[in-house]
Amino acid sequence: MRGETVIAGVGNTRYGKHPERDKVDLIVEASRTAIADAGISKDMIDGVFVKIANAAPTVLYGQKVSEALGLQPKIGCALDQGGAANVSLLTYAALAIQAGMIDVALVCYGDTARTGSRAVYHRPRGDDALVGWYSTAAGYAMIHQAYRQRYQTPDEHFGIIAVTARAHGADNPDAHLRAPLTMEDYLAGPYVVEPLRRDDCCLVSDGGAAIILMSAKRARELANTRAVPVLGVGQAQESWEVHLRPDLLRTKAADSAEMAFRMAGIRREDISVAQLYDCFTVTVLQTIEDYGLAPRGAAGARAISEGIGIGGWLPLNTSGGLLSETGTPGLQLIIEAVRQMRGEARLQVPSARFALVSNQGGSMHTHATLILGQPE
Repeated sequence: MRGETVIAGVGNTRYGKHPERDKVDLIVEASRTAIADAGISKDMIDGVFVKIANAAPTVLYGQKVSEALGLQPKIGCALDQGGAANVSLLTYAALAIQAGMIDVALVCYGDTARTGSRAVYHRPRGDDALVGWYSTAAGYAMIHQAYRQRYQTPDEHFGIIAVTARAHGADNPDAHLRAPLTMEDYLAGPYVVEPLRRDDCCLVSDGGAAIILMSAKRARELANTRAVPVLGVGQAQESWEVHLRPDLLRTKAADSAEMAFRMAGIRREDISVAQLYDCFTVTVLQTIEDYGLAPRGAAGARAISEGIGIGGWLPLNTSGGLLSETGTPGLQLIIEAVRQMRGEARLQVPSARFALVSNQGGSMHTHATLILGQPE
């Protein structure tokens, strides 16, 4: 599949609060922008792939979105893998294109989790709710605590993830949270679920995002010189709930990354910029290490000593990530990676050749990896 499918267009709404709008309305806005960016007519789209919204999941959602867009696609489907769903949807759309089932695919997501229902984030976790295990944050607090204890990790190693994301988000006019964060602010922040501080946790946001996929051959026929090739994809999952896992600090992200790097045919050190799923700060440290980008327990120290901003060791989440741009799950990371490969990002990494994207869902249950290259 290496390079056979391209991302031809991207689009997103502003992120934050949209109390007057529906999740499908946000998808329509983002999709209209992505279609225009790809330079195609909407009637060319014959595949619609949408992530199920966290706020008020909807039956036959792929068909509802297609209807709102005025489309009659060959394939209309919705998927949920939590935050891993968007890279997974891209993968399935690319496979359908390569199989000749469809020609042009729209992958999209919209939600109103900020102004609508947030129930998915704070629901009780089975029988363990009886002893206080409520919310997504509780599972990540267990992982965060395990990481701290095993590697004797100072709080600053988590804080550098939040501080950098907020610095990048401050320069993004579409970002939900544009306020910079100092390390002192981070360390003084209140606990949500100890040891998680407020700024260890991602945002809960309204917003929409969309991308257009097609074959590289079709992009050449359309003279789309900005189309970004998909070089590698990977997926893996952990089926056990957090407290049942034999090791909280070994995840299936490693298998997902290995699949993607093998397909792309590049080395870890070839990556120029990374958009890593930062629902919580520990997720980023864990992903860096599971992906083989730093030794176990060493990601935070390297982030501090060598930097994860523009010009640093691993330029990370350059539009703000989930900690600053938007808490919506994952598609915004793909969009920023596309802009980096085009050389069109607001905070552009000079001479960026390869972009790495991670998506993950649940409490590090599902994992999906994407590697992009420069337009031909």
